Amino acid sequence: MKLQRHYVEKPWGRTDLPPPFGDGSGRRIGEIWYDDERRDLPILVKYLFTSEKLSVQVHPSDQQARARGKPSGKEECWYILHAHHGARIGVGTHRQLSADELRRAAESGQIEELMDWKPVRSGDFFYLKAGTVHAIGAGISLIEIQQNADITYRLYDYGRPRELHLDEGVAVADARPFPAELQRHIDESEDLRLVDGPKFDLQLCGASFSGVSRSAPLWIVPLAGTVTSEGEDGARGDCFYTDSLDRLTASDDARMLIAWEHA
Repeated sequence: MKLQRHYVEKPWGRTDLPPPFGDGSGRRIGEIWYDDERRDLPILVKYLFTSEKLSVQVHPSDQQARARGKPSGKEECWYILHAHHGARIGVGTHRQLSADELRRAAESGQIEELMDWKPVRSGDFFYLKAGTVHAIGAGISLIEIQQNADITYRLYDYGRPRELHLDEGVAVADARPFPAELQRHIDESEDLRLVDGPKFDLQLCGASFSGVSRSAPLWIVPLAGTVTSEGEDGARGDCFYTDSLDRLTASDDARMLIAWEHA
């Protein structure tokens, strides 16, 4: 089935969403979520559109989240669709920081300087493990695929009047340089395994569905061309969920991101 599209207003969002996302409302949309109102699914697909920098934040692991009464932690990945000239994201810190150093840096604002701000362009891909200190910069459109957990601890927000979560964030953060093997630039025309666990798998593929699980429930994010599931067509801007690859067909020019829970 085609998952429902939900527009989420954010202070750092945009009023000029690109096709096919614009809803004509003039609202400042920062995120678009895809879900099924009848049930909670374990993987969440989002589009993000930024006009300002997002807060410096961190997510806990499953173990850390459950110790706080939450069902799971949050690991995620980002696929950059478009980035303005000079756009950057912050992933990791230039050097490893102790908990005390991280707290002092967040309180003083020095954390902005200690973050590793990387220039990004269309086709860049990042996998963020739980505990990674991170922030998305302005002028970026991306797809985020994550564990479906609404659990974010803000460490720093550039003086904006939003709640911070220093105790929780410092407790779960692993403030260190971002591993080079978790970042790459992708040729969208190639079939590639982008994520191989531990929480979910992610495959970039075309109409042959090369490398995709044959039986697991799947989340399908079309990038180009057309995808059809049980007579319903979808394209860029849509997201499908199905319990079997046999229920899918795609046009010859289709390119997709397909995710499933890691076995």
